[in-house]
Amino acid sequence: MEFVVVTGMSGAGKSRAISAMEDIGFYCVDNIPPQLIPTFHQLCRSAKQPFSRVAVVTDIRGGDMFNTLFDSLEQLRNERMDYKILFLDAADFVLSNRFKETRRKHPLADSYMGSLEQAVKLEREVLRPVRERADFIIDTSFLSPAQLKERISSLFLGNASDALMIHCVSFGFKYGVPAESDLVFDVRCLPNPFYVEELKNLTGLDEPVRSYVMRWEQTKGVVQRLISLIDYMLPLYCDEGKSQLMISIGCTGGKHRSVTLAQLLYNHLVEAGRRASVNHRDIRKL
Repeated sequence: MEFVVVTGMSGAGKSRAISAMEDIGFYCVDNIPPQLIPTFHQLCRSAKQPFSRVAVVTDIRGGDMFNTLFDSLEQLRNERMDYKILFLDAADFVLSNRFKETRRKHPLADSYMGSLEQAVKLEREVLRPVRERADFIIDTSFLSPAQLKERISSLFLGNASDALMIHCVSFGFKYGVPAESDLVFDVRCLPNPFYVEELKNLTGLDEPVRSYVMRWEQTKGVVQRLISLIDYMLPLYCDEGKSQLMISIGCTGGKHRSVTLAQLLYNHLVEAGRRASVNHRDIRKL
């Protein structure tokens, strides 16, 4: 099990980091007391369906409880429970500006009569030993949310493009366009197997229907251009930090042409090493 302890300076982007980790398949828990980390590690590892990737956030919000972090980490090590530490950091002036812009209160502000600058300095001193032991350090001072997500993805996936999950959906326009669609393609312009008697009751998952749909030059032209367009756009979505993309392909009833092309697109994405799923929403409707 991959277990990551996420910590760092308040305002450095831990919430965004944990959201990015959720997007790439981590089970995440925010603001866990340090003394519960070993118990939670054991719980996740011994579950009926053990978690493969877990991330927990613990930081100075825990007050005095945060002082038990090293004891908990030592317990993990003694019990041979593997873990990594991800530390989020940023320059002091950046942290101060972020708190001023969001009008949020620093967790240690009360210790210095509301002085934000002193609170940041105190927190940095408290966290210095943790930072020194961190396996990964990300300075978010000049990172956009999309760039932070790319850094997280590159650390834990090896390739930032792996963070994008692509959902291919076939549907019938007579039943409505999927509301969650990011891209919608209408293939009702292609020859329709519905009007071929021996194909009418089959679907785009059946070879006779696939062969019929793909025999036409119109279809070949659409497929070529569709795949070229998607291949061009996916890196752009990755650069923007998008985590999920739904590509919906529709025909009249959602049983023949759209199913064939959605399945073809899904197969192409998987062969290209993309994270993808396919769902034929209306394939069983009359």
